[in-house]
Amino acid sequence: MTAAKRIESAVVSRVIRVMVVDDTDHVRRMLTSMLSLDGYEVVGDSASGPAALEAVQAADPDIVVIDYKMPGMDGLDTARGIRKRRPDQVMILYTAYIDAKLEQEAAEAGISLCIGKVDGLSSLEREINRLCASLF
Repeated sequence: MTAAKRIESAVVSRVIRVMVVDDTDHVRRMLTSMLSLDGYEVVGDSASGPAALEAVQAADPDIVVIDYKMPGMDGLDTARGIRKRRPDQVMILYTAYIDAKLEQEAAEAGISLCIGKVDGLSSLEREINRLCASLF
């Protein structure tokens, strides 16, 4: 067996584990369903920032997809709370409200990337794959 074959056989592929945080039930269900259908393992979903903070440790996701506009605790505050509990957690802000100021605030909160909901699910999935490529 050549060295290349040994390395190739030692590579372990893993399904990307995603947690979805969105206060809108139909959006959360749609994201969960579509991500699952497309081969991701959705390990949890939450309808609020506080619920996400409670669930993220047990869910142990590779990446957390967070809505920005949520009542009580917005996506940035949720990201800050997750960052305190899981300093290396990869997070995407998936929002209809995106601009340069929000992107800057999101980066400061520990968000890896902001994606507009208008960009669609395919953009979200492409970025999930890109951001998680270095995890495996």
